[in-house]
Amino acid sequence: MAKVNVCLKRSFITVTTLIAITSALMLAITLFSHGHLHEDEEIEHMIAGLNTMYFFCIITLVLTIVGVYGACKQKKWALIVFVVGIIVESLLMIAFEIQGLVLQPQITEEIKTQYLNMLPLNNANESVIESLKDIQVELQCCGLDQGYLDWGYNIPESCLCTEESTNPCVAAPRNSSLFERTVDGQPIMIYEESCIPYFFEYLMMLINGMLGLMLGIISLWVLSAVLCVVILCKLNKKEDTPVVVYSPEAKAGNYTILTDAAEFT
Repeated sequence: MAKVNVCLKRSFITVTTLIAITSALMLAITLFSHGHLHEDEEIEHMIAGLNTMYFFCIITLVLTIVGVYGACKQKKWALIVFVVGIIVESLLMIAFEIQGLVLQPQITEEIKTQYLNMLPLNNANESVIESLKDIQVELQCCGLDQGYLDWGYNIPESCLCTEESTNPCVAAPRNSSLFERTVDGQPIMIYEESCIPYFFEYLMMLINGMLGLMLGIISLWVLSAVLCVVILCKLNKKEDTPVVVYSPEAKAGNYTILTDAAEFT
């Protein structure tokens, strides 16, 4: 069994440690999300995704521990377990990445339909209205499809433009609830555009960010697998031993006296 280069071993341990740290952070985020959404009514639709995250994070942490142990102790079985497990996980992640790209238009269309089904907003439940108000303040928009017209008479104050507003504004209709408490007759500016375009722009940014993060994680996994394979190849390589040559002259005692013993007396 040949010795593994120190730089190669340290590179593998460094990459594997980064994978372990990333997996630990993802596990912490998953636990926090699960606890935060525990009482949410839609938790049943998210439980499959949360369980998948638990599976990947825990298995990856176990594999990194086995891989570092194998590299430090030069255990072939541990390195083989690591490289097989990490390759399988990489293939699964690539499949999820491709599936996410393929289903992206379908997902956005379903979400758009779900939001449009909330119209008219006057008949929406209180939780939906409060969520939409937060979205309007965050994205600087008003309404879902046709702007402030979606609210009818009861235009909420979350549609009001502020001094920091960057999106276009328009004067609110005077027959709306916003003018009930005004006496000077000055125009009230509200956001002109609806929230769906801004919401989907924000949603696409999040989805692309997640896909980019997954691609980065896959790259780390592939790099660790390559380094692990190189280490295994080094371990399987036999050390070169000097060849022992038999000489008949040595058996015959063909030696030469280098010095005369009388010189030392």
